[in-house]
Amino acid sequence: MGVGGTLEYISDVLRSVKKRKKKKQIQTVSLKIRMDCEGCARKVKSVLSSVKGAKSVDVDLKQQKASVTGYVDAKKVLEAAKSTKKKVEMWPYVPYSLVANPYVSQAYDKKAPPNHVRAIPVTATVTETTVDDNYTTMFSDENPNACSIM
Repeated sequence: MGVGGTLEYISDVLRSVKKRKKKKQIQTVSLKIRMDCEGCARKVKSVLSSVKGAKSVDVDLKQQKASVTGYVDAKKVLEAAKSTKKKVEMWPYVPYSLVANPYVSQAYDKKAPPNHVRAIPVTATVTETTVDDNYTTMFSDENPNACSIM
């Protein structure tokens, strides 16, 4: 067995080793889907149940929410839901207690379910403008021209 035989053996070994794919972890994908009636909910449930790897599908007509649990990819679930020709987006709401400033203009949403607000990035905070600064100095004790009514 010479150099050529050794190289053939190594190449055969490398070909036989299959690259193993990482197993997908079980996850829950929640979507906000516009559904008007029970027929819409049944259609959405049947389409989402057909997604490869879906173990269970829960559809809540009142909250306009569909949850898919299983070994699924969020992008594939979103594509399948869009095939129903309904307005679809990822579930944008989180529990009220998880948001630092729930009354920031980006977080508060009248359409949100009870005790939920829109998920916003942590960087979105209340900012003070120059107008706000003018009001604080107007009623300040250090300002000699402040309002004397107080």
